Amino acid sequence: MVTRAVVRSRSLRALLAALLLGAASVAWAQQPAPAPAINAAPVYAPGTDDAWVDRQLASINAYASRYPDAFVDELVRYAGARRGYVQALMGEHGWSAGDVYFACFWGKVTQRDCRELVRARAALPGAGWKQVVESLQPAPENLDWRALRHAIVASHDHWDRPITLDALLQRQLGDRAQRDAAARSKDGKG
Repeated sequence: MVTRAVVRSRSLRALLAALLLGAASVAWAQQPAPAPAINAAPVYAPGTDDAWVDRQLASINAYASRYPDAFVDELVRYAGARRGYVQALMGEHGWSAGDVYFACFWGKVTQRDCRELVRARAALPGAGWKQVVESLQPAPENLDWRALRHAIVASHDHWDRPITLDALLQRQLGDRAQRDAAARSKDGKG
């Protein structure tokens, strides 16, 4: 015959076992993720020597992997790139979206063809974009970098993506509402 004391003892042991199992599950779930494999994909580093531009190009990489059509449309419409060329660079040639963006928009702001930038980059394997643009004649000017930064902000606005402006860009371009108002008045819609 099983007494109340035995039943209570078994219930307490079952409860204790459940609590210990739950605590072990929580502890296991809180373990840090395993370290990435040695052969993990390298971190994207465009090497422009401008930390803000490098961060935005990495952000553009992430955007393009999720919205490739919108990315390609942006380069076609605003950088004057050919759709098939952009798709080929990213597809069969394995270029990152950030590098394609830089090549096409740098070409736009310096009045060069995107292909010229691609050839210059190919001629300097392993070089960052700073070395590539410095190898071109004439040498880049501060206004070229400024125009590129403005193009990056405009692209983020077109994609309706948030972007953090540094103090200089904030003074030059204002906040998002000011940029939208300026674009509307430029288009004659304001």
